[in-house]
Amino acid sequence: MGPYIRTNKVIFLKKYVYFLFAYLYTINLFSQSLDLNTFTNDINENELKNLIYVYSSDFFKGRETGKLGQKRAVKFISEYYESLNIKEADGTENYFQKMELKISGNIVQTENVVAVIEGSEKPNEYIVISSHLDHEGEKNGVIYNGADDNGSGTIGVLKIAEAFQNAVLSGYRPKRSIVFLHLTGEEKGLLGSKYYTDNPLYPLENTMVNLNIDMIGRIDPKHVNNEERYIYLIGTNLLSSELHEISESTNKNTTKLYLDYKYNYIDQSECIYYRSDHFHFVKNNIPAIFYFNGVHEDYHKPTDTADKIEYELLKDRIKLVFYTAWELANRNKSIEVDKNVDYSELVNCRRYLKLYNL
Repeated sequence: MGPYIRTNKVIFLKKYVYFLFAYLYTINLFSQSLDLNTFTNDINENELKNLIYVYSSDFFKGRETGKLGQKRAVKFISEYYESLNIKEADGTENYFQKMELKISGNIVQTENVVAVIEGSEKPNEYIVISSHLDHEGEKNGVIYNGADDNGSGTIGVLKIAEAFQNAVLSGYRPKRSIVFLHLTGEEKGLLGSKYYTDNPLYPLENTMVNLNIDMIGRIDPKHVNNEERYIYLIGTNLLSSELHEISESTNKNTTKLYLDYKYNYIDQSECIYYRSDHFHFVKNNIPAIFYFNGVHEDYHKPTDTADKIEYELLKDRIKLVFYTAWELANRNKSIEVDKNVDYSELVNCRRYLKLYNL
């Protein structure tokens, strides 16, 4: 009995040691081989160009909230998620968060489009990546196609979702859940984002951060003659020091864009901080980053067309959002809210206190 037991124990220990080394090797290999670029292969100039040319075509009639073109747009977005096998968000109907909005005295039927990739370890903590899907519509027979505003952001969110899904299919599901939120009614007064934060599909108290993309496909006059590969970031450090630090370090280690903070003030003269959907998350004490390329000569004009998009720069900007979202989704601890925003001394942007009930 004794020698037999010792022999089997030796065999068992050898086997255990073998599997332990194999496990440790696999873990080490995982950490060394996880190249996020392998997940972003579909974020390339050709695919971005094809998608934006479609999304900003006359078929979508300028995507005015509640109109035929906007209905076609939400169908396009939902079918894209369906094709990627990314599930619809809880509480939606075929990806649609339906609502009634009062616009210019009329009741309008419209919808946000919401998809989700559930987290592996912290599925009840959420990163929301958003963009508005609507634009100006058609005026006097002229279609306002909105390639940059906000075709660039809409396609950006779709491609970020695709990158996350590529990671899932490769065995690297993010730790936290990622919510992909396409918002209606932004051009009518940030109405879709207000509806979402008033009627959240996932608890706001469990929403760690909002990354909002609104116009990232062009170069504004300030930068047009520079060689800088830039992006404006708004809101990064206003509620969370950690969010700003993560954003900076992620960019430094990946895309190396020039991060311009010209608009990163709550009382900046053009009040950009208040003019996109991230603001309704900020109002609810959720840290946010608004990614923006600045206003250009085609802003809210029918000349905002797909041929004017800077596709190489757009690619890098979208990748930056993905890499930042990846870092936020997979860090061990949630970022802390360690700052307050004091709106009491606004001078340039005081009108927003009344508009947003601050």
